[in-house]
Amino acid sequence: MQMIYANPHTQMTTMKPTAFHPASNWDDLQFFLAVATQGSISAAARRLGVNHSTVLRRLASLEAHLGSRLFDRLPAGYALTDAGQELAEHLGGVAEQIESAQRRMKSGDLAIRGVVRLTTTDTLLGSMLMPHLVRFGRLHPQVEIQVTVNNSFLNLTQREADVAIRGSNRPPENLVGRRAGRIRTAPYAARSYLKSLGRTHTHEDWRWVGPDDSLAHIEQARWLRRNVPPERVAIRVDSLLGMADAVAAGAGVGMLLCPLGDARRELVRLEEPLPALDTEVRVGQHPD
Repeated sequence: MQMIYANPHTQMTTMKPTAFHPASNWDDLQFFLAVATQGSISAAARRLGVNHSTVLRRLASLEAHLGSRLFDRLPAGYALTDAGQELAEHLGGVAEQIESAQRRMKSGDLAIRGVVRLTTTDTLLGSMLMPHLVRFGRLHPQVEIQVTVNNSFLNLTQREADVAIRGSNRPPENLVGRRAGRIRTAPYAARSYLKSLGRTHTHEDWRWVGPDDSLAHIEQARWLRRNVPPERVAIRVDSLLGMADAVAAGAGVGMLLCPLGDARRELVRLEEPLPALDTEVRVGQHPD
C-alpha cells in the first residue's frame, strides 16, 4: 500500500492524540486510508463509490475526533502529515486483515457461524482490537468470539486458540503468521506530574515508572535498564496497562505504547517515539 507523505523532516516537541483510538469509527478510518493511498479526495471518492463531499466530511470528522491534522493540502494532492503517517502505519496491516476477511465472508469462502478463539494481550485488546471485534460480531451474529487475554504465547498447534495477535519482535517459533503493523513507544507523563516538577526541571529530575521482572524481556524494560539508574524508578508494574495507569496517576515518566499514551488526555507525550522500541504486531493462526 503506497502512501504519500509530507516533509519527513518536520519536527514537533509534542503531538496530539493520533494513534489508533478505541472510539475511532472504522468507516471514517477507511475514508482516511483511501485518501492516503490515492493521494486526492476525488480519487478516493471514485474508489469508495461515494461523492466528493462525503469524503471531505468523513475526513473532517476523523480529524476532529483525533484532534490532529492528518493531511497537508498541497497543489499536487493530499500528503500525510507526521500524525497521518503514524496513524497509517498503525492501521495498514490490521485494515488489510479485516478487509480480506470481509471479502472472503461475502464470497462464501469462510463459514459465518461457529466459535473463533482469539488470544491477545490486554494492551492490544483495549487499544486496537475491540472495536473491530464488535463490528465483526454485528456483521456475523452467528459467530461466537471467545477472547483469551493472556500475555503469554498460547500454543496454536495444540488448538489452545485459533488466532493469536501479539506484539513482539521475538515471537516463538509456533507463532507463524504475518506482520500486521507496528506499535510505537514514547515517554509520557501526567500534566499534574510535570506541574509538580516546576518549569525549570530537567530529565535528571524525572522519576520513572517501569515494568517489573516478569516483563524484563520487553523492549521498554531493556531501554530502562540501559538508560535509567534503578534508584530513579519509583514504581514497577507487571502490565503495560498498569504502567499507563501509574503514569496517569502522577507516579512519574513512563515509556508507554503510543496507543495507550495518546488515548489519555491527562498525559503528555514528552518526546518523539523511539524507533528502537518499535514493536511488531503479528497475526498467527492454526494452519488448518
